[in-house]
Amino acid sequence: MAEQEEESPLLQRDGDSYESLRHRGESHNARESTWTETFTDRPTHPLSKPSPKTTETDQIVCIFVVAFDTRSGNVIEWCMPEDVDLDGVEFKAMVSGSHTLTTDFVYFRKDNMYGLACFENMPVESEIERGARMKSVGILATSYTLLYRHMQFLETQVRHQLETPGKYSQLLAFYEDKKGLLPSSSMTDGCTVLSPASTPSSSCEPFLNMKITHPAGCFSQFTRFFGEQIFIMWKYALLRRRILFFSPPPIGVVCYRVYCACCLALHSVPGLGEEIKPHFYVNVADIETLETEVAYIACTTEKIFESKHDLYDVYVDNQIVRTHFPALKELLKISSADREKYQKLNNLRSAHQFSYEELGEVTLDEEELFITFFSEQNNRIFQTLLDVANSQDQQLTNEHMKSMGLDPVGDRQFLMELVEHYGIDVVLMVDNPCCPK
Repeated sequence: MAEQEEESPLLQRDGDSYESLRHRGESHNARESTWTETFTDRPTHPLSKPSPKTTETDQIVCIFVVAFDTRSGNVIEWCMPEDVDLDGVEFKAMVSGSHTLTTDFVYFRKDNMYGLACFENMPVESEIERGARMKSVGILATSYTLLYRHMQFLETQVRHQLETPGKYSQLLAFYEDKKGLLPSSSMTDGCTVLSPASTPSSSCEPFLNMKITHPAGCFSQFTRFFGEQIFIMWKYALLRRRILFFSPPPIGVVCYRVYCACCLALHSVPGLGEEIKPHFYVNVADIETLETEVAYIACTTEKIFESKHDLYDVYVDNQIVRTHFPALKELLKISSADREKYQKLNNLRSAHQFSYEELGEVTLDEEELFITFFSEQNNRIFQTLLDVANSQDQQLTNEHMKSMGLDPVGDRQFLMELVEHYGIDVVLMVDNPCCPK
């Protein structure tokens, strides 16, 4: 507990400036510990570090405060710039069901921008506020991949806004400091962060593009939460299906599941189209947008989505994965090859843990290990399929299936869906289990 208290940001005193908070944050970052096998309910920063070679712009285009008003509901209390269009953001920064929580955070999309907001609910002795003051402080940026760097500031500021309402000087100073600012060279180590929809650069492996920075990261929690079902979602992600995660609040950890599901489909084989897009948190106001999307991964706290089958292909209710499409229902079955891959994944993780704890060796961190595993698996599948498609007979055999890590029988339907979706011209020679020789 003492370690957690040291890592928590101190609440700003009223006289503190944004600069003093920033310097305290920088010294805090310098004290961050190395890899540890401590897993929390709230994994931190599932995003990557920018590269010194190629720097991604992550322009902060807006900062805002959302408050709950007992008469008007969720309202934009303050924002900078003042004329920015924040229509609907008040219901994304403070999600449906937040009143049941003390704190939460949420990633979301607003048009072509991404947002991160931190929420807090503070008891107050006020009849007008009905005993509770609820606010969120958030930012909008051109990409989600560097938003995590500002989470500590947002957490500090939402408490500041609850305790001293109406004082926005620190938020204004933050916006003036960060708007249009490129990541500094002092913070660049590792590999370029790219969204799943971005094209990987030739100088950087795709799994590093999506590297998760925190040792107690979301990918290991994601794998343990879903177990072998992670390979069901892996298949749906590779098929670029519309995947919707449902969970009651808190929503922050579910936003990380969206991110992890996007990582499952990473690969570096060119010419196969864009990767699937993360929408993060969505609500009923997004229905019109989702109707136009052919592929996405998102999450919601609103149960009404479950009955709207035209909006999604795959519905994940906590640990229950469902689909209403007959062809996709076949993919809900875990194949023998899926179990083998899951065991291999766990073995790699155990070996990695032993190397660190017993031998003191640090190669890939655990998050890179997971992403490497799936990106290499995907590369192997796509490259094999393309090689067969370019061969003279174009015949895909049982041996090809096994070399790709697939079950010739159990994964037959998945493979048929995959080659059809990507337009890969092969002749499936795999034995049909219904018609044995």
